[in-house]
Amino acid sequence: MKNSVQAAAAIWMIRPAFFGNNKETAASNSFQKILEADDEAIHHAGLEEFDRMLDGLKETGIRVFATASNDPLAPDSIFPNNWISFHEDGTIVIYPMMTPNRRRERNLDLLEEVKQKFLVKQIHDLSDFENEGKFLEGTGSMVLDHVNKIAYAAYSPRTDKEVFERFCTLMNYTPVGFHTRSKDGSPLYHTNVMMHIGEKYVVICTAIISDTHEREFVLISLKQSGRLILEIDQDEMNQFAGNMLQVKNADGDLITVISANAFDALSDDHLHILMDNTNLFPVPIPVIEAIGGGSVRCMMAEIFLPEIKS
Repeated sequence: MKNSVQAAAAIWMIRPAFFGNNKETAASNSFQKILEADDEAIHHAGLEEFDRMLDGLKETGIRVFATASNDPLAPDSIFPNNWISFHEDGTIVIYPMMTPNRRRERNLDLLEEVKQKFLVKQIHDLSDFENEGKFLEGTGSMVLDHVNKIAYAAYSPRTDKEVFERFCTLMNYTPVGFHTRSKDGSPLYHTNVMMHIGEKYVVICTAIISDTHEREFVLISLKQSGRLILEIDQDEMNQFAGNMLQVKNADGDLITVISANAFDALSDDHLHILMDNTNLFPVPIPVIEAIGGGSVRCMMAEIFLPEIKS
């Protein structure tokens, strides 16, 4: 069964107990940087950015469920979309994470408010794949075309082909996997930094797909969806111009959340094309992007679960 919509009308966010450098993830994430500041200063700056983003989303009419983590040893808990996803048929999927301290983020007790408002029919827990050294970090590893039930994934140490195909079998998605090569020769750590699918458009950095046949196949698949394809270059991608998320606010308006860095990196032509197809909402989160190596899309887990009628 296809989803009825691409953009969710509610999202889930987690305010971290401690935000800071995660040395365990740095080896596989070239987007992470070291800032010249002490841990306490980084923590407070990250929380200030989180709070401003949360307040801004609410002011635009976006329905946000925000939960506070109580684990100071999980510095990346600010990125919940990597360990959980919520689906329209009432399914929750739990994912295997590559680094041990990110596995601490999986805490279903944090879902209490969500479970009071939305119907959960079943949970698929894929975390046992960690015992085999195989990982799939949620909608970081995958970019999902919900309407057409197609899942796109760039294979990497964090995105295993077998687990990806297992997800697709469980959730009835067609898998489209491919390989990438960054300028330093390494695979891209997460698919959602190079690709975003909205209701009427796709943002993608095809230049990073290393195999020409795979690149052509991805483009054919995207064109068949009928969406406008907006190709960004690697410089734009490196400023997180592919890491955005489109959601609906309470009035049904489509709003694409994008970081201020990504907004500034996009060319005027790209911005005009996007603004013709969505409302852009830029958010300044430079510390989160630099220290966490992820951007706004990673901070939001879409809630497609059916709502409980009161």
